[in-house]
Amino acid sequence: MLSRLVNFLRACWRTSSDLGSDAAGRQDGLLWYKDIGQHLNGEFSMAVVQANNLLEDQSQIESGSLSTLESGPLGTFVGIYDGHGGPETSRYINDHLFQHLKRFATEQQSMSVDVIKKAYQATEEGFFSVVAKQWPMKPQIAAVGSCCLVGVVCNGTLYIANLGDSRAVLGRRVKATGEVLAIQLSSEHNVGIESVRQEMRSLHPDDSHIVVLKHNVWRVKGLIQISRSIGDVYLKKPEFNREPLYQRFRLRETFRKPILSSEPSISMHELQPYDQFIIFASDGLWEHLSNQDAVDIVQKHPRNGSARRLVKAALLEAAKKREMRYTDLKKIERGVRRHFHDDITVVVVFLDSNLVSKASSANSPSLSLRGGGVNLPAKTLAPCAPT
Repeated sequence: MLSRLVNFLRACWRTSSDLGSDAAGRQDGLLWYKDIGQHLNGEFSMAVVQANNLLEDQSQIESGSLSTLESGPLGTFVGIYDGHGGPETSRYINDHLFQHLKRFATEQQSMSVDVIKKAYQATEEGFFSVVAKQWPMKPQIAAVGSCCLVGVVCNGTLYIANLGDSRAVLGRRVKATGEVLAIQLSSEHNVGIESVRQEMRSLHPDDSHIVVLKHNVWRVKGLIQISRSIGDVYLKKPEFNREPLYQRFRLRETFRKPILSSEPSISMHELQPYDQFIIFASDGLWEHLSNQDAVDIVQKHPRNGSARRLVKAALLEAAKKREMRYTDLKKIERGVRRHFHDDITVVVVFLDSNLVSKASSANSPSLSLRGGGVNLPAKTLAPCAPT
């Protein structure tokens, strides 16, 4: 215990330039970043800024073998998990989803839409088991959930799977003009979108209150904006929508079928030489930047630090909306910071067309990296101030 405290205090005394090797990323106050790294199909950049008292965004990039077989598929996996109600679901996904994907890819000896769908399903079922086990002591875990955005680059194909409102955007160069256009690859499940409201109404024709406009925001049952997620068991299994769950989460009427879905939207894209990069980000980024704004920021600057640059651009916009200076926003502590912006996670995956088209060997370097944050218990000392 004492050694952990000493190590924490040492970290506070260091400046950001003293934080050692960049291999596992660097910490600067509430910002964690990895400015540039290598994956099988090119380079990547990654950044996370924390706003909540406990970081609810989790993320990872895995590159190398996508199964447990030497002869199995190779590629790059990116996951963005935007939690809500607490960090438990997003952390669970970070620990289990990729392992499930490897298991199913091993069984099928390939990467496919079916492999990804089964990995999502196994993760959902696994978290259900956690909730059932913890419910007697910690009933509020039934109201914790997470969005789940995944990208897999394998054998020249890009798979995008999504639950919730995180987003993947492709930067594609137009051959005739040289400009780089933004193409949204992910389908979003947020009832602020008219088509998603219509989908919910058609799935629940007997419930006139399936979506409700509350404080000028559309919400499912007046409670949550997203229509699909991992977790949120209180809106999927009626036996968890009762006391001792907090009253604000309990519905007046029971329900016979799940209100929220855990079925991901999955698409496949054959990568082309003019596909430059993909931006994966939680909705904390897209709240402040348009798809094209984000693509422009990436393509007009060096690759090094791309993700951190996007986070800064979003924070500048957040500060501008509140008529305050960016430097003052950076001084606000976690928890209080949530009133100004959400946790923001960004992974920019650059695509080297030579590496994408070339069959990687089992000897290719592997990578496993998770996005960082100030993961301290809620009632401990506040984190070090940014240097």
